Amino acid sequence: MHTPTDEQAHAVDAFRDGNHLVLQAGAGTGKTSTLCLLAASTGRRGRYLAFNKDIAHDAAARFPRSVLCKTAHATAYAAIGHRFARRLNSPRQPAWRIGLALGITSPVRIGEHEISPRTLSHTVLRTVTRYCQSADSTLASHHVPALRRLGTPDGRTQLAESVVPFAVRAWADLQNPEEGVMRFAHDHYLKLWALTEPKIEADFLFLDEAQDTNPVLEKVLTAQRDHAQLVMVGDSAQAIYGWRGARDVMTGFDATHLTLTRSFRFGPLLAEQANRWLAFTDSPIRLTGSETIPTKVGLITSPDAVLCRTNIGAMTEVIRHLKAGRRVALTRGGQTLTALALAARDLKDGRRTSHPELVLFATWGELQDYAEHDPAGRDLQPFVELVDTHGPETIIAAVDALTDEEKAEVTISTAHKAKGREWSEVRIADDFPPPPDSDQHDDSGRPIPEPVSDTDARLAYVAVTRARRQLDLGRFVWII
Repeated sequence: MHTPTDEQAHAVDAFRDGNHLVLQAGAGTGKTSTLCLLAASTGRRGRYLAFNKDIAHDAAARFPRSVLCKTAHATAYAAIGHRFARRLNSPRQPAWRIGLALGITSPVRIGEHEISPRTLSHTVLRTVTRYCQSADSTLASHHVPALRRLGTPDGRTQLAESVVPFAVRAWADLQNPEEGVMRFAHDHYLKLWALTEPKIEADFLFLDEAQDTNPVLEKVLTAQRDHAQLVMVGDSAQAIYGWRGARDVMTGFDATHLTLTRSFRFGPLLAEQANRWLAFTDSPIRLTGSETIPTKVGLITSPDAVLCRTNIGAMTEVIRHLKAGRRVALTRGGQTLTALALAARDLKDGRRTSHPELVLFATWGELQDYAEHDPAGRDLQPFVELVDTHGPETIIAAVDALTDEEKAEVTISTAHKAKGREWSEVRIADDFPPPPDSDQHDDSGRPIPEPVSDTDARLAYVAVTRARRQLDLGRFVWII
């Protein structure tokens, strides 16, 4: 291991003093190595809560034996989840069948829309998922997800009144460890564990990726601060999962706030690019690259990875590279795109679809009009254009033609799914648009662009910091 930096040494001193800590660790700044230093500086018992199983396994080989390395789910399973082991591996079944077992047998009329039993069943299951991710002790109407084209307050209220009773019934079913109609999943025992208000037996707790913590876990962890020293580690500028309920628990946490800013992943030129995006966020850090790493910024003809803003952008890149004869891998996106393509095929053939995003559309033409003219449907426009350009069958065939990353010449990924990854040479895809023009003009009469949003800046920061040796800015070239 390299000689600790001044920032790492400072973190060790603060940890020894017994302070609760927030450690803002920029991309590639050695956060795991720093946590190992902290753990090695004491003989106390610790817990390291990892973001996923692979990270927990790798950490177990690096931390002292006095630190138990697990995911939050593994911790919850050991405490309460094992009681539900016989239900955990139950066969998958369609949502409509679960809904029928819960008593969903009739459609519901809300305004001009008839909500089918199938759609109600999907909505009930999504309601239970949102409740399990929350810090709430009771399932309520605000856990019911919105349905596209059902946007009025009165419509949402009627939907909640129809869904909540069945969701409550579903949650009661999940609390039976022996049998039930619901398919029992890992998030269910995590929620059941959280509801017991558990005390985690440890002298200190390390929470990794703290900027993307679900409220259910946040509530459990902050309740430990009276008996355990808490260390929240992560990068607030990489908090990119707010759209699915995750929260950055670092920023407002009452603790000593420290930073790690020297990146051991890339050199100064790439650190400069990262800092351009950090300037658009509230991040307390700016990165310094390692002088010994000659990272370049420029055009790449054959990148190891192409990073996209959306799954639709990723599919466009997949099709392009397959047509060029390359072996292509897609990071955890194939199933999502296939489901959308199948939904599009149903609508184009005049059939309704059970896809939760598109259930209230009767035809493909309705979806086209919605995506083009309704402000709430603009996020679907790239998907509609992809289907209109290539057709559902081409998309399905492209997913079927994908290969494993180990055998691929290029990996296509969204920036979200690239988080925590790195490649030697990375190109930014073309679906990251520059900010739109505002109605203001400069002295030469040219439109002044809108400010870069915090959300877009965070995602761009994640994307540009995945490269080790060379970065092709692609559509980000406008920021230079």
